[in-house]
Amino acid sequence: MLYTSTRDKSIRVESAEAIAHGISKEGGLFVPVEIPKISLDDIQRLVNCSYIERAKEILSLYLTDFSEEELDYCVNGAYAEGRFSDKKVAPLYTLNDKAEILELWKGPTCAFKDMALQLLPYLLTVASSKSAPDKEIVILVATSGDTGKAALEGFKDVPKTKILVFYPEDGVSPMQKLQMTTQEGANVGVCAIEGNFDDAQSGVKKIFTDKAVADKLESMGMMFSSANSINWGRLVPQIVYYVSAYCDMLEKGKIKLGDEINVVVPTGNFGNILAAYYAKEMGVPIKKLVCASNANDVLTEFLSTGNYNRKRDFYTTISPSMDILISSNLERLLFLLSDMNDEAVSKWMNELNAEGKYSVDEAVFDKIKALFEAGCCDDKGTKATIANVFDEYKYLCDTHTAVAVAVYNDYVHVTADETPTVIASTANPYKFSASVLDAVRPGITEGMDEFDMVLGLHVETGAECPPQLANLKGKTPRFTNCCKKEDMEAVVFEMLSK
Repeated sequence: MLYTSTRDKSIRVESAEAIAHGISKEGGLFVPVEIPKISLDDIQRLVNCSYIERAKEILSLYLTDFSEEELDYCVNGAYAEGRFSDKKVAPLYTLNDKAEILELWKGPTCAFKDMALQLLPYLLTVASSKSAPDKEIVILVATSGDTGKAALEGFKDVPKTKILVFYPEDGVSPMQKLQMTTQEGANVGVCAIEGNFDDAQSGVKKIFTDKAVADKLESMGMMFSSANSINWGRLVPQIVYYVSAYCDMLEKGKIKLGDEINVVVPTGNFGNILAAYYAKEMGVPIKKLVCASNANDVLTEFLSTGNYNRKRDFYTTISPSMDILISSNLERLLFLLSDMNDEAVSKWMNELNAEGKYSVDEAVFDKIKALFEAGCCDDKGTKATIANVFDEYKYLCDTHTAVAVAVYNDYVHVTADETPTVIASTANPYKFSASVLDAVRPGITEGMDEFDMVLGLHVETGAECPPQLANLKGKTPRFTNCCKKEDMEAVVFEMLSK
């Protein structure tokens, strides 16, 4: 399996190089030259396998330059017993006759990013030993909340790596901020920026593709890589849990082999739903991919019209991990649906950078319409959904999962589509205690601090707060710096010099 770039399809590299470098030198994203296939017989066989066994089989199709022993080391290390709080790693929770909640937050940081970021350090260690054995890897991350903590936790004290995380000062929840700023580890650094996630992500991409910066790192015996979903090593583990979810639907008797399912995903950067698209293209019987956005509805508009326009009001919402107007992984989808037309993709991305918008051609848009449905939900609707789901099913969901449930309900209302559905649940509700508690008991949060609200949420709902969040109470932040977006490069080298 070889990989090419969305902006230069003449490039051919193996997966180790794609993972080690994170992003192609001209700014494109690495994608596999072809999508491997699995048959219904393969899926039936995987039903009786553990999550680790399923992951090894799917990853082996994409990471063909990794030996069986190397994959064993990576997958067993990431998903070993005790790393996740559920033995199934990514279990399904039955919400009702038609909808299953795919709980992706059973890992150490209580967010779906753990599914990939527990594995990525292992993949990157093996990959860099193949493609850059003499280099220290500098992981540079922009986060809208969950990626930062999951990456910090995954890479802390990993030999021959440093990890530096930038987050929007006012764009994450108090619990997310506390998780990051109290992070332990000798090789980690965290800094807030004045701005939003798009500012952080654009700043990181600019640093990544600056030759002068790369040369300076080279002289220091270092090289950049990424833990954001622009790195193929972040995206490929996410494909596994959609294959696994279909297997679990079979195991639970919710569907028969070959039956189609729908998949609903709350998404901002488009990586999580793109992984579901890859699973569909591999052969998992997925009928519709439903993209759920919050008030920052740039993806809803694009998937409905073919016009992408980031020049719009930016909203800071109660689902902050989706507060994004530049969805980086969409570039991968456009490359695939345009039949790997790197010139068209480069043109669209240049237009996005220069003018803030672009429009795809009719042929690409027709493919998008056949694959995707899209909807959005504002904060009011999100809180109403949290309350309704708890009242009706006694199930407590976080603010991002609630967006997905709301959009799913709207989709079913409009289409009457009763296809069995998997709804991706991306975070534990205690990561957003204030908003979730205010949703189930409006007005009760007045005068409470973060951990008063944690206790209040437990008292009101009976849901248990994971110890890794409860134990943050009283911890003193290690990282308190905040910089302007134009100073991010200087901050990177300042952190690297420590």
